[in-house]
Amino acid sequence: METLKNELKKQIIEELNLEEISPEDIINDAPLFGEISDNGGLGLDSIDALELVVIMENHHGVRIPDATVGREVLYSINTMTAYILENKQHSK
Repeated sequence: METLKNELKKQIIEELNLEEISPEDIINDAPLFGEISDNGGLGLDSIDALELVVIMENHHGVRIPDATVGREVLYSINTMTAYILENKQHSK
């Protein structure tokens, strides 16, 4: 699970061109959207959310069916990881 979390962090940094941030800077349970904060929040916006959906689909083979689910799934690294693991299990 930690490997998947680190992989997600690296993909987010690369896809969103967050060159000033390292994977260690992103706290697993910190909100990814909203204000940038000392607790690891990235301050992402709705355009970034689309990029996260693409990461989830292209790199991890899971779909986010609608915006309501998306808000829950894309909340943090922990919620993204849980969704990937749960949905990959269901697709086997």
